[in-house]
Amino acid sequence: MTFSIVGFDPLEKEWGIAVQSKFLGVGAVVPWAKAGAGAVATQSYANTAYGPKALELMEQGKTAQETLELLLADDLDREMRQVGLIDSKGNAATFTGKACYDWAGGVTGTHFAAQGNILVDEKTVDAMAHVFTETTGTLADKLLAALDAGQEAGGDSRGKQSAALYIVKEKGGYGGFNDRFMDLRVDDHQDPIKELLRIYQLQQLYFAPSKPERIAEIEGEIKNQLLHHLTRLNYLSSELPSSEEIFKALTAFIHTENFEMREQSTGLIDLEVLEYMKQS
Repeated sequence: MTFSIVGFDPLEKEWGIAVQSKFLGVGAVVPWAKAGAGAVATQSYANTAYGPKALELMEQGKTAQETLELLLADDLDREMRQVGLIDSKGNAATFTGKACYDWAGGVTGTHFAAQGNILVDEKTVDAMAHVFTETTGTLADKLLAALDAGQEAGGDSRGKQSAALYIVKEKGGYGGFNDRFMDLRVDDHQDPIKELLRIYQLQQLYFAPSKPERIAEIEGEIKNQLLHHLTRLNYLSSELPSSEEIFKALTAFIHTENFEMREQSTGLIDLEVLEYMKQS
């Protein structure tokens, strides 16, 4: 009742999973990952013990295939399970039990494992594999593009309900205190993948670092626009504010809207903040 793709970025050392299902809150069940160890998608009568156990084994140096074999050996209901794994070095493995409901299957390639069950047909898994391989960009971009392509190719034969994106990276979490680089979930929605894509764009807006080409001096037309919107949003009241008052008002807006990652030194602004301000 689920399709997923597990992937690895060898340059950024990121491990992640993207998943969609006709199931409430799939992000709380299927995806498991740990920086330096690997990533796991456990589904189809999901045995959630597969997640922590597989990560422990892969952290000890077991390959994805070795880990898979150990998981299955201890599970009497293995033929009901479906699982995809990526180990610490990016090796992939996938398994679909004989008792999984049709269509069910999986495929592996360089740095990914794609799998699904109760699908319209095999085109969903094939599309995920192809798009992940052909897409450029970050691991998140590749996983989400693959997931979206899987849905367009047919997806879950019962429909749609929830989707999730989970990516880990050493010190990738908020403030660098953990490895939870991205943990985005859509628990119940009529079009969960499209909603997940929308939330991902917000995540990038709030937490991605500023792009140098989008940093501008507060002068000319940019200054006029900034003054207009800060006044409209009640952050400025003076008709002729000083540079210090403008900076103070802009800082207040940035902190109110949680744009600390895009905060610049005095006299500069990230144009993504200004664009957001225009739409507020």
